[in-house]
Amino acid sequence: MLHSSLRDCKAWQDIGLPLSTTSNEACKMYDALLTQWIRWKNIPSFGGIEGCRSRMRAADPNFVMGHVIINGLDLLGTGHSVLTDRNLDAAVKGMVELSKTQNITEHERLHVEALELFAKGSLPKACNVWEQIILYNPTDMLAIKLLYDSYFYLGYSTQLRDSVARVLPHWTPQIPLYGYLQGMYSFALVETNFYDLAEKTAKEGLGCNPHLVHSLAHVYEMRADTDGGIKFMKQTEDRWQDCDMISSDNYWHWALYHIEKAEYEAALDIFDTHIAKNCCKSGLLLDIVDICSMLYRLQMEERSLTSC
Repeated sequence: MLHSSLRDCKAWQDIGLPLSTTSNEACKMYDALLTQWIRWKNIPSFGGIEGCRSRMRAADPNFVMGHVIINGLDLLGTGHSVLTDRNLDAAVKGMVELSKTQNITEHERLHVEALELFAKGSLPKACNVWEQIILYNPTDMLAIKLLYDSYFYLGYSTQLRDSVARVLPHWTPQIPLYGYLQGMYSFALVETNFYDLAEKTAKEGLGCNPHLVHSLAHVYEMRADTDGGIKFMKQTEDRWQDCDMISSDNYWHWALYHIEKAEYEAALDIFDTHIAKNCCKSGLLLDIVDICSMLYRLQMEERSLTSC
């Protein structure tokens, strides 16, 4: 997606999701942030997530939905909490106060309400508000993403699946990020043990976007098809290795196939070359979880071998 194709004020209005700002640049940077979050990739031509945040703030400091997406990224993507991060706490409170002084839509007001609830730790209540948003605005990818990630953190696998299943019929391949929505649905199907449908949906998503390998990696893992998984990751590596926010996890899946085959040196090589290195760069909480998980698996394998 080139910068020229990012959606401006009129484009958001035309799809029934008007944004309360007169700045086309702010609207485009909102779109760029959303796109990079969904794609799990800092896109250099956009200036990356940090660059877009700065440009959106500069274009319209009072853009309420701009504050919503920035705070949403910080709350869900970094592991930070308003209880321990004073800057984040101030940012969320500032967003709420700003929303009270702006003539925003009911849709935007609900976004602020949901994120405030999430920040306070009331995740199920926040999910109820996001469910309300997508009931009337089923193509609002930000609401879908915030709801989806919250259900994932809560461990609500059925709700994770059904939240996407309800909106998917309202989408078409022409809507930006459609393929990624299929990827989200496929992952949720894996989480609820529908592996055949998960594979079918993942392959449909790959037809729209060749970078969508993550959910299919899960299918290979859950079916214990280690040879198929290794072959698939090798064949697709050039498609996703530059997706800096998901590549480490993809390599983690690749390494797990080798652990299952007792090919520990191959797994450690992937760990040293890709996983540990990427984690040091990203600092993402999920990358740290992957590192801990893999090292613990290897430790259990070692104990199993030495006890024989």
